[in-house]
Amino acid sequence: MSDTSEFPQKEEKEDLTPEEEQGNQSEDSSEDEASGATEMDFLRNLFSSTLGLGSVEKVLDELNLEGLARYIQSGKCKNIVCMVGAGISTSAGIPDFRSPGTGLYANLQKYNLPYPEAIFQIDYFKKHPEPFFALARELYPGQFKPTVCHYFMKMLKDKGLLRRCYSQNIDTLERVAGLEGDDLIEAHGTFFTSHCVSFSCRKEYNLEWMKEKIFSDDIPKCDKCSSLVKPDIVFFGESLPVRFFTSMKMDFPQCDLLIIMGTSLQVQPFAGLVGRVSKSCPRLLINMEKAGQADPFFGVLDFGGGMDFDSEKAYRDVAHISTCDEGCLALADLLGWKGELEELVNSEHSRIEAEDQQEKASGAAGAAAEAGTPPPAPEDKTTDQ
Repeated sequence: MSDTSEFPQKEEKEDLTPEEEQGNQSEDSSEDEASGATEMDFLRNLFSSTLGLGSVEKVLDELNLEGLARYIQSGKCKNIVCMVGAGISTSAGIPDFRSPGTGLYANLQKYNLPYPEAIFQIDYFKKHPEPFFALARELYPGQFKPTVCHYFMKMLKDKGLLRRCYSQNIDTLERVAGLEGDDLIEAHGTFFTSHCVSFSCRKEYNLEWMKEKIFSDDIPKCDKCSSLVKPDIVFFGESLPVRFFTSMKMDFPQCDLLIIMGTSLQVQPFAGLVGRVSKSCPRLLINMEKAGQADPFFGVLDFGGGMDFDSEKAYRDVAHISTCDEGCLALADLLGWKGELEELVNSEHSRIEAEDQQEKASGAAGAAAEAGTPPPAPEDKTTDQ
């Protein structure tokens, strides 16, 4: 989930069963293979740059949103990959992790944690699951609506332009907006499914089962073996999903536009994906600040996968500094999609609100029936004229 070098190291290592060892070895092999591929990319770029081999096709006539819009409209752009982080969900009311004062880690004092990140640390969770599930009640999927940015990606899908969305988020808002399993790589996992933590069991549970447990104040336990059940989000100390490593080998070589939104590009191995597209592939960053820029030393030598927005050699990277919603609306406007996007957002939000009201009414009626009392009368929204 993150580079854990900044966190306290464990004093003891938990003994693993043979099944756990085998599972870890399989996941480690996928990560090692991905790491090896990254090293090969590095060496290939080094030799190519040093020897002056190969040529780079410049596909943007301007390094701005206007140039990107013309490229998309040209018909040459058919395999867009999106990389997204917490910044695309903040306008929905979901805090990011590290913003001073407002970020998630700055507001966990009530849980009496040894350090803020412990709430997502797998060994701490197995011993003390209560803080995580208390936090999950506050942030549980279904309490928030997707943002303009989420629906912009849905439009890319509907127009046949989206190859895949790689998300660091666990809020499932991409799914709520209409992206399906094959459209998504949830790099840090998801609340959408849950599993028993016992490697000898691993029984799967769905979103509704977990929701019922969390909101009834029960610590979710497996029906089969009574072990803890954990949402399939990646905790510190766990490997990323194998599908992350297998899919990136297929998607990024075929990518002809990489759109990066709402992420600081500091968390590996997710951040390293920006360097896996071809050297001619344009890359757009929509964020509140520039991120993912190349190391100055590597930039001078003209190799490495970092972003180059400002140097004289810049030829494909565009930074649009704004909120993710504003950036998506600006690009949609240039593409002639703004009205369609706004209509999609409004209609989908209205649908979600209507479903929420219906669910609350059904819940109230059910509770009243159990108590033997009539349900409350519907609210009268008429006014005197």
